[in-house]
Amino acid sequence: MSTILVALGGNAILQPGQRGTYEEQLQNVQICSERLAELVGEGYKLVVTHGNGPQVGNLLIQQERATDLTPSLPLHTCVAQTQGQVGLLLQLCLDNALGSQGLNVQSTALVTRTLVDGDDAAFKQPTKPVGPFFSEEYAQARMKLGETWIDDSKRGWRRVVPSPQPKKILELESIKCLLKQHKVVIAVGGGGIPVIEQENQIVGVDAVIDKDLASSLLAQELKLETFVILTDVESVKLNFGQAQETSISCLSVDTAEKYLCEGQFAVGSMAPKIQGAINFVKAGGKRALITSFEQLKPALQGKAGTVIRQN
Repeated sequence: MSTILVALGGNAILQPGQRGTYEEQLQNVQICSERLAELVGEGYKLVVTHGNGPQVGNLLIQQERATDLTPSLPLHTCVAQTQGQVGLLLQLCLDNALGSQGLNVQSTALVTRTLVDGDDAAFKQPTKPVGPFFSEEYAQARMKLGETWIDDSKRGWRRVVPSPQPKKILELESIKCLLKQHKVVIAVGGGGIPVIEQENQIVGVDAVIDKDLASSLLAQELKLETFVILTDVESVKLNFGQAQETSISCLSVDTAEKYLCEGQFAVGSMAPKIQGAINFVKAGGKRALITSFEQLKPALQGKAGTVIRQN
């Protein structure tokens, strides 16, 4: 039985223009879960990862509005909370979808930590915006407390945090054990809870790990053959949004690296997906697929999406 890792894009949980209510997220995940359950029915075991950007952002807003009533929590604990939040939605919907298809399979969600290097250069130069927009006055006050803030495209001031490279998935052995007992494991939500080793202790740090890079690392550590990244486009595009835009069905690692160096892929969206795919194939994976949720099954059959291979 083949095991694949599917990294869900944000639109699988929250669609553009939605407020992010529980009902909206539940409905989106229900649709997604039906498609994933079909894969289980076809004989696949699944590791499912997911993003959590909007959920963390909403939680930070709630914390900010209630600072006079309850203490704020560190960012890494917000990642943990939203792992549980999205993990629950996926478990509820996946188990219902699996049951409705007559499959005696139960999913399990695991709160997952991702080890990063405390000396990663990202800690000296935070770049990842998190949370809501604030006034310059508020940002200046927070910067005096040691935080880093930027004027985000004149829309307001946002806090920026480090985005270090993932080095190790600490719950790897637990994930392996769960895969033996279950056919669907949900893990590494939001890139995992960022932790470092400090004086022989594991310590949480305020950072955001790219979920596609962390998903790629997990797929590598599980020694899988197929890694799937779902996004909001059917395939990778060259010259995206321009008159000469072109869809790509297949890329070698060398060609993908060339396009990446040329700046063909946006830093905040497609670039980390391409890098995660490259990392996976370089580490011995057979193929990485990038496609939309709607084209997931055809992509696995080689009929849609973009595949990245060694040659």
